[in-house]
Amino acid sequence: MLCTWFYTMTLFPLLLYFLKLRAPPIREKQHILIDRFSQFVVSKSPLLLVGGSLVAVVLSAGIFKIEFSDNWTLFFDDRYEFRRDTDFVIENLTGLESMEYSLPASREGGITDIEYLRAVEEFAEWYRSQPETAHVQVFSDIMKRLNMNLHGDDPEYYRLPEDPELASQYLLLYELSLPFGSDLNDRISADKSATRMTVLPRDRLASKHQRELDARANAWLSQNAPQLTTEATGLSIITAYLTQRNIHSLFIGMAIAMGIISLILLFVLKSARLGFISLVPNFVPLLMTFGIWGYLVGHVGLGGTMTSVIAFGIIVDDTIHFLSKYQKARRDGLAAVEAVRKTFRMVGHALSTTTVALTAGFLVLTLSGFDTSATLGAIVAITIAIALLADFLLLPSLLVTLDKRKGTQPLPG
Repeated sequence: MLCTWFYTMTLFPLLLYFLKLRAPPIREKQHILIDRFSQFVVSKSPLLLVGGSLVAVVLSAGIFKIEFSDNWTLFFDDRYEFRRDTDFVIENLTGLESMEYSLPASREGGITDIEYLRAVEEFAEWYRSQPETAHVQVFSDIMKRLNMNLHGDDPEYYRLPEDPELASQYLLLYELSLPFGSDLNDRISADKSATRMTVLPRDRLASKHQRELDARANAWLSQNAPQLTTEATGLSIITAYLTQRNIHSLFIGMAIAMGIISLILLFVLKSARLGFISLVPNFVPLLMTFGIWGYLVGHVGLGGTMTSVIAFGIIVDDTIHFLSKYQKARRDGLAAVEAVRKTFRMVGHALSTTTVALTAGFLVLTLSGFDTSATLGAIVAITIAIALLADFLLLPSLLVTLDKRKGTQPLPG
């Protein structure tokens, strides 16, 4: 954006000066359509304002249907070999998602303490009882299997040893029997002060449900085994919380942006009335777009959360164009209705052209096999299109209705 601004303010004027382009002759027929449209808007402004407000409220209500969730295995569609391979693994094996826990013992070498092993076993059994769980790999299962093996493979002894010294000897014997180059470092820490528990969720668990499962696990640990309390790790957990935290940060950023842009508009337009009116076409399109997305799709991932920032800059640009020309017309002595008509003549064609070009450009992204890009393109395209309607219908209606200052001159022509 900075490079574009620099080019527009420096090189572009020089090119226009040296090329000496001739202005095309003004054709009144080119203004007929835009004049008819502007006349319709100003004559029906009360109806458009009420109807547009109702439509905006109804569509924006769909935001409450949106579920903010992601699943990294669905980032690509089946055109990619990676997606086809992950589908095969999920359908035929245990899946690719995992939740990892590092369960701490009370001391170095404490992983063979019976109290610790029982707490780990209970936590693993709780996880196995959850409907979202496909498989749990835990150190206590190794100890139970060793106890059974050293008792003649008697299933009666598939339980934890009752003596911590015996458990320690089992672990030492097991480590000595491992093939050359193998060890248990992927399951236990080097000082034997913690063990690793791996939980594989069933199917493709959405990030929202992963967060809920993790919250239930933390609640169980706090209530039943507070000494084991720890945070889950792993790619699935990172993805599960990434979208949620990005949304929270985005809301804070949007609130700050709203305040800063409002102050800038107040400064540029030198009118508190126009500054507050500008908030409607700046933010209503975003609310309506996410409302439509909530009705049609129902969930938004990481790509969707980033779209509001991109679309917001484009929307504000269109609003500033319209209001700056309207403000100039008002300063020239035109009444609100006449100023709106003149503004349509000055920027109507330009805003329509840029909107069509930008919408078409972002719609190209919907052809991408990468879900983040496709979602971004669709949401931004919808937002830009709705923003044009807001600038052409809601904003003029607000100006005609709320800006009651009288003009001193009629509209020329």
